[in-house]
Amino acid sequence: MALEQLIDVVQRCQAIKDESFPPEDYDLFLTAGRTCIEQGDSAQVLSILVDEENKKIVRCMGWNLLGPLIQILLKKEDKNLQHCHAILSHLLEVSSPKELLIGLLEQVEDADSSSIADTVTLLLKPLQKVLLRMGVKKASSVGMSLSTLLSQVVRLPVPITKEQEEDDVFGLCRCCTALLEFVKPFVLEIKQVVKDNNRLSKDNELRVELLKFCMKSLSEPLLEVLLKDPNMLQKSPLREFASEILVILSNIGESLLDLLSRNILKRKEVQGFLEEEVRYPKESLACISHLLFVHHIGMDIFPAVLSPVFIIQCNMEYVELLLSRTEESRLQKGLELYEKSLVGVEDNSLPVDLLELKIFFSVPQNLVKVMTLCPDQTLRTKGLKVFQLSIDKFSTEAKYKFFRGMLKTSHHAGVEGYLIKNIKNQIDFSLKPCNGNDWFLGKHLLPLLRLVLCLPKGPETDLLQNLDRIMESLNLLRYMLIRDKEWENETGIWTELYKIEDIYLKPLRTGLNMSKAHYAAELKSTKDNKKLSSKDSKTPTCTVTVGNEKLPNMSLEMQIQVLQSALFTFDLIESVLARIEEIIETKDIPLS
Repeated sequence: MALEQLIDVVQRCQAIKDESFPPEDYDLFLTAGRTCIEQGDSAQVLSILVDEENKKIVRCMGWNLLGPLIQILLKKEDKNLQHCHAILSHLLEVSSPKELLIGLLEQVEDADSSSIADTVTLLLKPLQKVLLRMGVKKASSVGMSLSTLLSQVVRLPVPITKEQEEDDVFGLCRCCTALLEFVKPFVLEIKQVVKDNNRLSKDNELRVELLKFCMKSLSEPLLEVLLKDPNMLQKSPLREFASEILVILSNIGESLLDLLSRNILKRKEVQGFLEEEVRYPKESLACISHLLFVHHIGMDIFPAVLSPVFIIQCNMEYVELLLSRTEESRLQKGLELYEKSLVGVEDNSLPVDLLELKIFFSVPQNLVKVMTLCPDQTLRTKGLKVFQLSIDKFSTEAKYKFFRGMLKTSHHAGVEGYLIKNIKNQIDFSLKPCNGNDWFLGKHLLPLLRLVLCLPKGPETDLLQNLDRIMESLNLLRYMLIRDKEWENETGIWTELYKIEDIYLKPLRTGLNMSKAHYAAELKSTKDNKKLSSKDSKTPTCTVTVGNEKLPNMSLEMQIQVLQSALFTFDLIESVLARIEEIIETKDIPLS
């Protein structure tokens, strides 16, 4: 029945000479043709389509059969696959390229998540053939095709393990490999233009579309991918994809060095199809930087010999972008890029002038967030390692100003304690023979010490919340009083001691006594409550508030443990404070 309908509509359309076929014939051609293909009559459909008398009908209506054809081809099990492939090949040669393009892209867009990889890999060659038929006016169609394809490919999960990439369990690897083959003739066309004219306009439409493809591929999926070391995975399709994307950029006239240094060279805006930020998205440039400096991909087309300071200036914007995100893959890449940028820099060499650039403070502040807030222990540890590495690279004056700036903005006791420990190390180094400097001794050191030896809220400061800072600052003070003899006073600590006592030691002693008394009373009260409730069959609970945040209900036994732990912590603070007071007393320096 369907075959008869198809033959009937074809015969009727043969009589129409100007190709103005009525809409009802389009609908009948699609319905009958679809049914024939689905019922296994593809051989008969093929014989109708290849008939020379039906060429104009196929040119106008043939693309309508793409849907049912592709569904059969995706199943890969129909006995008529050979005929279906032949029908598709004939349609690609005869039907209107514009209509074919629309029909093929509709199939890509309509693919569900389970069939994306199969659909994309099946249709890339047909799409390529259609686009090549369009001649010189294909640029916008190439761009539309690449955009549609990538929007589907990025929906595929990214392989995490070596085994997942080897087995290509999600299909992303074969899609990326197929995309490279898809764009190859268009890249070659641009290369030929350069060869013939020895130049290429930045606004060449096909070049712009290929640039957009590369930039989108870099931001997704490549920025999501954690590439494996070649020693772990010798043949990596994703590494190959990343490498070829950089090669394509070079082939279409983009200098990798110019791309990476855009932010510091402050180039004029490029006039053309796209505004600068759209044409060169920062996430894509960050991915390029990571591929080059972390994985050394593309170094063969990046011949420039650059100073380590220039490299770190180029990369800081990309490091900041990556570390400002919350996705662990972005954070890991930001840490890796910052570390690799720093490793090449000589210790104590980064000049203080760099700190005039806001980004040299914002990146460490983002590092602090990774160190303190990231749920992944490995990334937190890595963040601390890179944070210390960045400190080691600053010159003495830069370290001094960095410590001052961070102490004013960190607002995290653990980080402040770590900074104070670094300050202690710098003072210790400066007190050794031949290491004296103007920044960690004498008049410049004293303003820094005032930032260190202080309580944020005086005696009312939460000593437990500020424990790391307090312990490190007390250890620093004790060290200086022991190491720097009173008659030498290289640090200036002995002339400043009376002020330190007023603004730090005395308020700390008051706060410590208040806290111990308060917690001791709470402990006694809790123990009494426990005795009174011992006859109750239910286990009593209470709510504990720390840092203005309520913790889950705690049993009386747990509360007693918390209070005892707090009192033990106060004893630790007091032991160091008492040693400092003892040193001061032996020098006959009044404590008030």
